[in-house]
Amino acid sequence: MNTTHDRIIKTEFSEIMEKSFIDYAMSVIIARALPDVRDGLKPVQRRTLYDMYELGIRSDKPYRKSARIVGDTMGKYHPHGDSSIYEALVVMSQDFKKGIPLVDGHGNFGNIEGDGAAAMRYTEARLAPVTEEAFLADLDKDVVDFMPNFDETEKEPTVLPVRIPNFLINGSEGIAVGMATSTPPHNLGEVIDALKAYMENPELSTAQLMRYIKGPDFPTGGIVINKDELAEIYETGAGKIKIRGRVEEEKVKGGKVNLVITEIPYTMIGMNIGKFLSDVADLVETRKTTDIVDISNQSSKEGIRIVLELKKDADVENLKNLLYKKTRLEDTFGVNMLAIDKGRPETMGLKAILQANVDFQIEVATRKYTNLLNKETEKREIQEGLIKACNVIDLVIEILRGSKDRAMAKRCLVEGDTTGINFKSRESRAMAAQLMFTDKQANAILEMRLYKLIGLELDALIKEHEETVANIYKYEDILESRDSMMTVLMADLENYKKKFARKRRTEITNAEEAVFVEKKVEEMDMIFLMDRFGYARVIDVATYERNKETALEENRFVFKCKNTGKVVVFTNTGQLHSIKVKDLPYGKFRDKGVPVDNVSNYKSESEYIIYAASQSDLNMYRLIFVTARSMCKIVDGGEFDVSKRTVAATNLMDDDELVSVIKFTDMKNIIFQTKDGFFLRFDPATIPEKKKTAVGVRGMKLGASDRIENVYYTRFGEDLTIQYKDKDLELGKLKLGTRDSKGTKVRV
Repeated sequence: MNTTHDRIIKTEFSEIMEKSFIDYAMSVIIARALPDVRDGLKPVQRRTLYDMYELGIRSDKPYRKSARIVGDTMGKYHPHGDSSIYEALVVMSQDFKKGIPLVDGHGNFGNIEGDGAAAMRYTEARLAPVTEEAFLADLDKDVVDFMPNFDETEKEPTVLPVRIPNFLINGSEGIAVGMATSTPPHNLGEVIDALKAYMENPELSTAQLMRYIKGPDFPTGGIVINKDELAEIYETGAGKIKIRGRVEEEKVKGGKVNLVITEIPYTMIGMNIGKFLSDVADLVETRKTTDIVDISNQSSKEGIRIVLELKKDADVENLKNLLYKKTRLEDTFGVNMLAIDKGRPETMGLKAILQANVDFQIEVATRKYTNLLNKETEKREIQEGLIKACNVIDLVIEILRGSKDRAMAKRCLVEGDTTGINFKSRESRAMAAQLMFTDKQANAILEMRLYKLIGLELDALIKEHEETVANIYKYEDILESRDSMMTVLMADLENYKKKFARKRRTEITNAEEAVFVEKKVEEMDMIFLMDRFGYARVIDVATYERNKETALEENRFVFKCKNTGKVVVFTNTGQLHSIKVKDLPYGKFRDKGVPVDNVSNYKSESEYIIYAASQSDLNMYRLIFVTARSMCKIVDGGEFDVSKRTVAATNLMDDDELVSVIKFTDMKNIIFQTKDGFFLRFDPATIPEKKKTAVGVRGMKLGASDRIENVYYTRFGEDLTIQYKDKDLELGKLKLGTRDSKGTKVRV
């Protein structure tokens, strides 16, 4: 009797994981993510097009609901979810993504700005003419192998008989496991010219082939600016293509010039157009440029039109270079022409791709013309039998009338067996005994209708036979002669070129790297303002002088700074964050500021600001640091003249935080106030000077749960009165103590 333990297979866990992962990776690579170099299609694309072909949704037939196509494809061939199928259908219909769209979409199939297609229940589709003629033609002629579908209830082609190098023309993008493909689209006419040239002379080098294929031809146009690097990319199948959008200058009233972007880099398709607009706005806000007055996206179905309005006398060339350097108006397209070739993923150069295509075209054509030859040969056999039968039609009729059944008549026609057949004369029997029709000819004679005996019908039969013989000669010549085969293939390619080629959209050139010369900003004094909510801005000195009282009343920090300098803020966590003044909004007195979080590494949810100052001013004085646990020190302000955006301003013990940072100038006394109501007034000169990395010394003895809550200071010749528990407290009348003492308990 078998137990459960008898059926347990013990194996190494790592071996199972390795095998499972390899199986999964190969499945993704071969059956999902990568295109076949022969037809340039991924499995989901191939299955979708084949399903549309099977459903009869041709270019001259009415559109059918996308949901019907997706559901049928998923149920028969691609059981991986409807979203991947619909996405493939949508992409194959988008003329801004594909060199030649393979699907004719009707309805909202998305746009170049990144808006998605409508739900599949709303859109409709049908095959594009080019797909019918160059992708699916001859499927009935046994030109490709078929395999069972996932549940073995249907048959599907392993590859479509694509007659043009679709892998190059439409390009491909896909991420597999450990590898990815990224092939740019190319111009159909140029690719066909290159393929024809390669057919005539397979010894052509990549450089020679590039006389025909100038480079990629993106549907969005643009300008490829590294022409000299393309030869290496097409030789190896990998590299980086630099693309720029097309920018035109448009003169407007008042002597101004607008920059109009009419073509965008292929990589900017979708949400990256919005990102570009946002990046340009950031350049204006951060004052990287002051030449742009406004930006508007006026794109429509007619094409891209992004308008940048410039101020008068703007430096247009320098601004173009800024856009190339700081936005995606100049971008890089990473090329990795990876495809499935002979069942293996391979990164292929231009010659290898064309060779694979030529081999495939020859294979398809060989199977096609072999199939046609067999059909014509079979047709000739029958035609010759019928013509021969017509010449002895009286004898044939006599055989048919004298036979008891069909089998007897057929034996006579094929074998000359006259047994059992009644003939009118011995001569007829003797002639019948000499008949030697083939089996197929005999069947055709027995099924022949009487109207075929009409003279005109007989003439038509003889003419059809002559055509059949001519076709047989033609097909045999194609199959036996490589030159004849190439002539036919090149004629087909030329026909596709005439029907479907279009002008090149992408310009190929060499361009110098964009160099943006930042205008030297004239240094001037500004006034920094930060309110109690952490919103900061700068205004000019004149504006501040006119609104000085209000500015001091409404803002927590107000001080002078340079427009070319930095502002630093100290937080309770002991951090120092620096902010470039040019990153702060500059404008009118009542303009809103920007949160400090947005222009620095400061995190308002986990820290708060203790002190702010101009970084250049820190070099001129020293700072007193006081923490909640009463640690204090004096630090030279020059230590905070750092280039990093964030540094530690002081070292804190566990469960401690920074409470106060005070400028140490003409200070007479410093006063610590604790949570429990103790006050200590002492001479700040007794606080030692330390490095910023030091913890400091104890300034006041605290109770077990007491902490420093506030720090005050008095100047020579003035008294300071504060509100403590709703009553006035003159700090100058507090008992003068010494550092590291307990202080005085104040009761009011």
